[in-house]
Amino acid sequence: MQTSFTLAQLADPDVAESEKILRACVHCGFCTATCPTYVTLGNELDSPRGRIYLIKDMLEAGRPADAETVTHIDRCLSCLSCMTTCPSGVHYMHLVDHARAHIEKTYKRPLADRFIRALLAKILPFPARFRTALKFAGLGRVFVPLLRKSEALKPLAAMLDLAPREMPAPTKPFSASEYARSGPRVALLAGCAQSVLDPGINTATGRLLGRLGVEIAPTPDETCCGALVHHMGREDEALAFARRNIDAWTRVADGGRLDAIVVTASGCGTTIKDYGFMLRNDPAYADKAAHVSALAKDVTEFLAALDLPEPAIEPALTVAYHSACSMQHGQKITRQPKELLKKAGFAVKEPREGHLCCGSAGTYNILQCDISRRLRDRKVRNIEATEADLIATGNIGCMTQIAGGTSLPILHTVELMDWAYGGPRPATLPSPKTKALQPVAAR
Repeated sequence: MQTSFTLAQLADPDVAESEKILRACVHCGFCTATCPTYVTLGNELDSPRGRIYLIKDMLEAGRPADAETVTHIDRCLSCLSCMTTCPSGVHYMHLVDHARAHIEKTYKRPLADRFIRALLAKILPFPARFRTALKFAGLGRVFVPLLRKSEALKPLAAMLDLAPREMPAPTKPFSASEYARSGPRVALLAGCAQSVLDPGINTATGRLLGRLGVEIAPTPDETCCGALVHHMGREDEALAFARRNIDAWTRVADGGRLDAIVVTASGCGTTIKDYGFMLRNDPAYADKAAHVSALAKDVTEFLAALDLPEPAIEPALTVAYHSACSMQHGQKITRQPKELLKKAGFAVKEPREGHLCCGSAGTYNILQCDISRRLRDRKVRNIEATEADLIATGNIGCMTQIAGGTSLPILHTVELMDWAYGGPRPATLPSPKTKALQPVAAR
C-alpha cells in the first residue's frame, strides 16, 4: 500500500511504525473471509482491509477521528484472525491499537459512551472494586428491560446480563509448602477479572504445578495486565499497569531464579507478550519489558514443555475445545492445549469455524453487545453440534461469554488437567465413569 506521510509525521515513532504496517498491505482481501465482523455484517468497512483504509486516511491527514471511523474501529474485536490469514504479514494488532489510542485522544464520544467506558476502566481491572460491583448487580437487573430500549444504555444491560447470579465460592488458598520443589521457579499471574469470576482456575493451576515440582514465587505487587484499558485506547493507563507488573516480576527475578511467568488467561498472555513492543520507546523499561515478554508463557504452553507423568484417572468424557482468539491468533498456540487434553485421556473434538471469535473480546460483549450476541450464538451452535460432554478453553472472557448461550459445562483447560493428574474433580462436570490409576507422585 502506498503511503504519503510527511517527514514530520514520521518523526513520531508510533506513526512510523503504523506506516510500515500500512505499506505491508497488498489489498488482497484474504482477511475478509476470516473476519468475524465482516462475515456477520457484510460491510467492507467492517473488515480489516476496510479499517486499514480508514486508519490510513485518518493518520495521513493528521486529523481527529470522525464518527464513521470510530464506528468501524469500535466494531473490531481485535481477534487477530486477519493476522493468521494475511499472506503479507500485516501486523494489524499494532495498527488498530495505534488507531484506538488516536481515537481516545482526538474524539469526544457521546456522554453515555464516555461514562460506560470510564466505569469499565475504573472497575474491571481492580478485583476489590469488581467484586463489590458484582454484589450490587442483582439490584440493577430490575432495570435491564428499560435499559435495553435505549441504544446508548444497552451496554449497561449487557453488563448486568453478564454478571454472575451467584458469586463463586471461595477456594482454598494454594500452599506451595505442600509440595516438593525440584523444578522450575515461576510467577503465576493472578489476574483481575478472572480472580473474581473464577478463582478456582488459579487454585487448580497452583495444585497442578505444585504436584509437578514447580515453585510458584509470590508476586504481591502484581496488578492487571492492562489489556482491558489497552483495547479501549487508554494507553497511559495500560502502560502504567505494564510498568507496575514489570517492576514486580523484575523484583522476583532479582530475588532468585525466574524461569517463566505463567498466565492462565490467554487475553492477558497476548498483552504481556507484547510489553516489549508497547514500551519499546521507554529507555527505563524497554529492556526489562522485552525480558518479561520473553518469560511469559500460557499455562498450556508451559505444561507442554514439562515431562508429565501418567494421568491418575481415565476420564470417560468428550471435550469440545474452543481455542480463544488470543490463544490461536494472538499467541499462535494451537497444538499444545489439544495434545495435553488427549494425553490426559479426554476425547477432543474441534467445532466448525473454530477460527471465528465467540464475541467476548474483553469488553466487546458489553460495548458491542448486539454483534457479540450474534457471534456467541453462532459459536454455541457449532460447539453443540460436536455433541461433546463439556467445553474446554483457556480464557475467562470466552468462558463467561459462551456460558451465557449454552447449558454445557465450560471449564478452563488447566482445571481438567489438574483433575486428570490427581486433583479434585471439578464440581460442574457431568458424572462420568472413571477408572482410578496410580496417584501422581510429587516430583
